[in-house]
Amino acid sequence: MSIEATLIAPDQLATLQAAEPVVVIDTRDADTFAAGHIPGAVNLREVFTFLATSSPEGLKELKATFADALGKAGLSGAETAVFYEDAMNSGYGQSCRGYYLLTWLGYPRIKVLNGGFSAWKAAGLPVSTMAATPVPATFPDLPMADVMLTQADVQAALGTSTVLLDVRDVDEWIGDSSSPYGKDFAPRKGRLPGAKWIEWYRFMKPSAAGPVFKTPDEVKAECATAGIAPDDTVYLYCFKGARASNTFLALKQAGFTDVRMYFGSWNEWSRDPSLPIETGLPMAAPANKPQLAMAA
Repeated sequence: MSIEATLIAPDQLATLQAAEPVVVIDTRDADTFAAGHIPGAVNLREVFTFLATSSPEGLKELKATFADALGKAGLSGAETAVFYEDAMNSGYGQSCRGYYLLTWLGYPRIKVLNGGFSAWKAAGLPVSTMAATPVPATFPDLPMADVMLTQADVQAALGTSTVLLDVRDVDEWIGDSSSPYGKDFAPRKGRLPGAKWIEWYRFMKPSAAGPVFKTPDEVKAECATAGIAPDDTVYLYCFKGARASNTFLALKQAGFTDVRMYFGSWNEWSRDPSLPIETGLPMAAPANKPQLAMAA
C-alpha cells in the first residue's frame, strides 16, 4: 500500500467496507462513540490516552498493550485497519496516532479517515448507535518499522543536522504551558534545544466537510517555511505522540523519506531534569544589516 493511499475519503471507506475485510476503529471517548458512530466500528480510546516512555520496558509495554488491544478489535493482518476521530483538528491527531502505532508494529494495511466522523456525516452516510461485537484475532508478530525514537536517540541528535521538529501548540512552544492538559501538568516548560517549529494545525486546511489534510505540495511548502526539505532527516515530537502522529502522516504522504517520532515526547523529556531544554520566548537571531553608504 502506498503512503498516498493511507488517507481515505468517507465514500471510499463505505465502498471498501462492502468489498473486503475492514476493521474500523473509533478513537473517541466511550460516551461520544455511544451517541453515534460509523456502523461496525470498534471503540478503542487507548489509541489516544495511553502514555508511554521510550525505555526498553516502556516500549515493550507499548507493543504488548496494542498487540493485545488491536487483536481483540479483530486485526489479524488480513484486514484493513481504518482509524477515525471526530474531526482532524479536534482530537489532537488521535486517529493518526493509531496509524503511527500500526506502522511501527509493521501492520501492512492501515488507513485514516480524512476529515474524520464529521466528514462521514457531511457525506450523508449512515450513523449507528449499535455497539459492534468484534471477532477477536491474533495480532501478527511482524518486523517492526524503524520509526520509533528513544530519549537517547534524541539526545544524540542535539546539535547535529537532524531536524528536530516541534509541532505542539504555540503556548507550549513559547514556554507558556507545559502541555495541553494544563500549564503545569509537566514539570518543565520549554522545547528541545535547536528545535524548529511548525504548529500541527498547519498541515490541514478547511473544506466543506471540515478540516482535511493538505496536499503533498502544500505540506512541502509549509515545511519550506521552516527550512525543512523532503530529504532531511526529521525527528518529530509533541507532548505524547498524537499531534506528531498527525504530522508524521502528513510528511510521509508528501514524500518525506526519513521521518521518525519521539513517542515519549515532552511528557518524558520534561520529567528528567538532567536533560537540556530551551526556555523563554523564542527569538530570531539578529540580522547583520549592511551599512548604507552615505552619498557624497
